[in-house]
Amino acid sequence: MIMKEHIGFHNGYKLWKITLTNSKGTEVELTNYGGAVMSVKTADKNGNIADVVLGYDDIQGFINGVSSQGALIGRFANRIGGGKFTLNGTEYALYKNDGDNTLHGGSVGYNKRVWELVAAEEDKTAGENHVVFGYTSPDGEENFPGTAAITVDYCLDEKNALTLTYDAVSDQDTIINLTNHVYFNLHSEGDIMNTEMQIFADQYTPVDDALIPTGEIADVKGTVFDFTELRPIANKDMDGYDHNFILRQQKGEELPMAAFAKDPVSGRTITCRTDMPAMQLYTANGLENEIGKGGKTMNKHTGFCLETQFCPDSPNKPQFKSCILKKDEEYHHVTVYEFGAEEE
Repeated sequence: MIMKEHIGFHNGYKLWKITLTNSKGTEVELTNYGGAVMSVKTADKNGNIADVVLGYDDIQGFINGVSSQGALIGRFANRIGGGKFTLNGTEYALYKNDGDNTLHGGSVGYNKRVWELVAAEEDKTAGENHVVFGYTSPDGEENFPGTAAITVDYCLDEKNALTLTYDAVSDQDTIINLTNHVYFNLHSEGDIMNTEMQIFADQYTPVDDALIPTGEIADVKGTVFDFTELRPIANKDMDGYDHNFILRQQKGEELPMAAFAKDPVSGRTITCRTDMPAMQLYTANGLENEIGKGGKTMNKHTGFCLETQFCPDSPNKPQFKSCILKKDEEYHHVTVYEFGAEEE
């Protein structure tokens, strides 16, 4: 089932809230402001339904917010070191909004843009509900080259899977790295450090003090970055994570596993699958005294993000998988977040 509600305007653009519901009672709320996931309500092991993502009570919270809650990120998600990159012999200087670096698209990223509501359709035959948001990013926006026409399809199915399908084409060679910045809390309150996490990655990218990859690709084995077996996020030697993992290329998997997380109290789970080469685990280290849903304060470690992506600073690191989108070629990537619940 799909419900569409007009919830106001921003800079003259109409804002919408779209609610998707399946037969299991799972409900996903989306808005075309930033293409954001506003809420995901799903059941625990006892059938109790609660919202498992952070965010705000109303659209004004998303407009005023500073932490990209639930939003689509681009043109380049994560960090670009030195706020610049070179493409086809031309150097592009970007807005530096993270010290000496560019983060999540620059001064005004896609998380602060009003996306077009392209479609909101129910496919009863397939048991799927789709919402498609579109945004045309003009040549030179935030000094990225090329006009990029982008769509993101959100689909909720009867398996409690929320699938994000990203498509884009550019009229010039450009770089592109799209993701979603939803903060999950499977317990629905408190911090997430006791959440059990497994990441299907044997390698990660070490970073400097500014969180820019050094260029090395290192093994996780024997380090605090080893999530190859299910374990609590908390680690006595790490005050949270904001790190990129190189995902395993799993043979025979149409859409490889990226991560699995479980709240040991509620039994709620999330399974992340993607065809992107990497994923950032972010444990909300930068959240500080932001007022969220129900007037509750969102602070450090109250949510975690599973940001599927190209590696940070890949435009400046040729040893990483390329994020270059050639003129008139198609960017197409898929990420799935599937929700469930398990007994102990």
